[in-house]
Formats: sequence, structure tokens, C-alpha cells
Amino acid sequence: MKHRGSIRVLHALKSAGPQTAEALGRKLGMTAVGARQHLMRLQEEGLVDAVDQSEGVGRPKRIWSLTEAGHARFPDNHAGLTLELITAIRKTGGEAMLDQVIEVREKAALQTYRRALDGAASLKEKVKRLAKIRSEEGYMASTASGGDGALLLIENHCPICVAAKACQGFCRSELALFQETLGQDVSVARDEHIVAGARRCVYKISAK
Repeated sequence: MKHRGSIRVLHALKSAGPQTAEALGRKLGMTAVGARQHLMRLQEEGLVDAVDQSEGVGRPKRIWSLTEAGHARFPDNHAGLTLELITAIRKTGGEAMLDQVIEVREKAALQTYRRALDGAASLKEKVKRLAKIRSEEGYMASTASGGDGALLLIENHCPICVAAKACQGFCRSELALFQETLGQDVSVARDEHIVAGARRCVYKISAK
């Protein structure tokens, strides 16, 4: 896959989830026909696939999404090596040593995150800065408003997914990291979870 337009389509599906060719065209500034051509090219490569969804009267909509091979095109932080390290730590010192390693990682990240959020005037600004950091780390993060006034931190990619599946401590640590970063006067809850089978991780954040 060398065509720039196809790469943009692939990224749009990763960041925003399943969509029609028409929606992709609007998002990327191309025609629906052009978007469909890129999608067909990506489908031939096994990177996307489509399902037809009926919505009442009329023709069903064709919804495009990434296949497992499509998701695999995004970085995973050297998954094989990470898994080997987790296995080695377990064999050497058991779960207790693995928990210690995760704790050291969490403390280092906490210092970095707190420095980045220092001086933020509002919770909204803090979450926005946190999303920027996470995007720089490969999580393809963004923010949105929840229906009840809460803020949402959305992560469309998990670069440590293999490690997280091998050890749930990484996911627990990240939730605790967000809580510590934002402060005890803020509530942080994970509403969607990639490791549990969701397309993305979504954290609901609100003042207590």
C-alpha cells in the first residue's frame, strides 16, 4: 500500500471507527467515489472489510472497518520483545516482581504527566494536555464531551496491547496513573476497553 490516499483512509478508520465511504469522503475532503476506490484497494490487500447495515426503508448502508491485518499496520511497541520480557520477569520473581516493574513505570510516567499538566487552568485543559501526551506515545488519543457533562479521553490505539493482554496490571496501572495525574477531586472510570474486545479505550472523567 503506497497510495497516500489509501493511507489516509486507513488512519481515518483507525481513529474514528467503522464508517461509510460517503462519511470517509467528507472527512478526508474527497468524493465518495474516490474514498470507495481506496477502500476497494485496501480490501484487496486484506486491510479493510465491509458489512451492509439496513436502517429501515431504502438501500442498506455499506460500513467499512479495519480487519485484524489492518489494525496490525499500526505500531505495537515491539510486542514480541515485550512479551518475552514479561515472561522472563514472571519466571525470575513471580507476579510480585512484575508488579514492582509496573509500579516503577507508573511513577516515572506520573512525573512526566504532572509536569505537562502543570499550570492548566481547568479540568478540560488538563484532559486535553493528557490526550496530547498519550498521542505522542502512540495511543491516537483525543477528547470529547460526554452526554452528562463529563469529559471523555478516547484512545483509538493501544501500542502496548500485547503486554496488556499478557498482564492486566498494565491496564490497572494506567487507570491509576490517570487518577493520580488528574487528582483525587476528579473521578476517572474506564467505559470501553480494547483488551476486553472494544474498538477503543474510553475514559470518563468528571469533577467529584
